[in-house]
Amino acid sequence: MHRARSTTPVAGLDVSTWSHRALARMTDLPGVHRAGLALTEGGGRRLRFTASDRTGSATDWCHVDAYDDVPLNTVVRGGDPVYGALDDLEGHYPEFIARQRSTPTAAIAAVPILAAGQVLGGYVLFFDSEQAFDDEQLRELTGLGAEAGDDLRRTQRSTQRPDVPFSEEPVAPDALVAHHDVPPDPAAVSAGRRFLRRTLEGWGVDDDTAATAVLCLSELVTNAVIHSDAGCAVRVLLDGGVVSVAVRDSGRDLAAPDEAREEPLRVHGRGLQLVDALVARWGSDLDARGTTVWFVLETRGQE
Repeated sequence: MHRARSTTPVAGLDVSTWSHRALARMTDLPGVHRAGLALTEGGGRRLRFTASDRTGSATDWCHVDAYDDVPLNTVVRGGDPVYGALDDLEGHYPEFIARQRSTPTAAIAAVPILAAGQVLGGYVLFFDSEQAFDDEQLRELTGLGAEAGDDLRRTQRSTQRPDVPFSEEPVAPDALVAHHDVPPDPAAVSAGRRFLRRTLEGWGVDDDTAATAVLCLSELVTNAVIHSDAGCAVRVLLDGGVVSVAVRDSGRDLAAPDEAREEPLRVHGRGLQLVDALVARWGSDLDARGTTVWFVLETRGQE
């Protein structure tokens, strides 16, 4: 797994506290000698990763490529658990399993971290003995992923995001990036579409991918403008054949978490249903100041 050390925290100290608590619970499970966590980061090729043997007084996060051929990445991208003894998984992940042969690991389970049906990330457990992975154990593991997701979402709701614009957030060194600000005016949606179309054409993205991206952006910007008094900001990235588009608004009052409030990740309304049907992955980064909704498309020829 290729790793680039992260120089920025993940949503602040609260999420680090969440990760310590989650990893402690996971390593307390019978037979688990190591656990890892990966969180989505605005789509694209990168995830943020940490593990029980990487944490000290502060969580040690790094970036990993979301398309590396390992069980945890498969879970984050697809949303279904991956589990089995090393021999069972070797055919799908030969290089990853080869690295485990010199460790105490005998079996692995990778499970999505979910909130409102959407994948926020995933966790992976390394067992020192083979496991039954029967219905009862799988229910326990998936339930743990759901509990971790609900806990993470509550943490994100109360976390104050640093006031850093998209244009100043770090991206991969070889990624192409473009930004566009949308004022709080429904008439500005069309300008957002033109910006994205011109950008993707200039980068040589194929017509089908560009058309899908423009359609999805239109839905997300329209939604942000309707629900925000401050407009929104758009960031588009092209990194290794993967297009990721993020729309950040800051006009929704989320400062006082309310469990009864509808979860913005939930698929509802024609716009988000359309995005859900068309893209490879999508999700939302939520905090006390607002919401960033993102989606990912793999360009033609990308595996």
